[in-house]
Amino acid sequence: MVRALRQLVLRLVTLFLAGWVVTIGLVWWWSQRDDAATADARVADAIVVLGAAQYAGRPSPVLQARLDHALALYERRLAPYVLLTGGRGKGDTQSEAGAGRRYLRQRGVPDSAMLYEDQGRTTFESMRHAADTLERLNARAVLLVSDPFHMLRLSVLARLHGLTPHASPTRTSPISANRLLEIEYAMRESLAVPADVVQFARWSLAR
Repeated sequence: MVRALRQLVLRLVTLFLAGWVVTIGLVWWWSQRDDAATADARVADAIVVLGAAQYAGRPSPVLQARLDHALALYERRLAPYVLLTGGRGKGDTQSEAGAGRRYLRQRGVPDSAMLYEDQGRTTFESMRHAADTLERLNARAVLLVSDPFHMLRLSVLARLHGLTPHASPTRTSPISANRLLEIEYAMRESLAVPADVVQFARWSLAR
């Protein structure tokens, strides 16, 4: 009995490690994709920008890199809307989405071209609220903008919420400039992807 239990535990651990290695590989592979790199015409209904820290309405360097990339995609007319996401962190007076909207407005993006979601405090919540916003516009195809390590999880969540995702990561984020930090975030994402899939399943059953 003890031997059988040990074998079962060993198999479960082996299965977990194998799955983790595969997920790490997928995180890396997705981080190399850019579905907008060679596009020369509209490919999506909206560009979805994932939030990051802001300081009293001023985007952090990570958020600014995402916004600059989204602006470049918008100026190439790859989508008619930019959807800004991200709520307020603890102690914040402004939301990440609000800081992003102000930043893009100052760079010439009209309010009519910007959509707004400031309720999400996590990646899961931001994608859920973004999907709700887009559903009201009957929009489905999205260009996802965030750091490279984030692309797999965003694409999975977008598809689970009924969207058609296209990945377009920024390459100018401070995270991408730091190889060790990039690896650390990728390792976190390899665990966050299955965790968010489980969260989606629980959320769907509770609806």
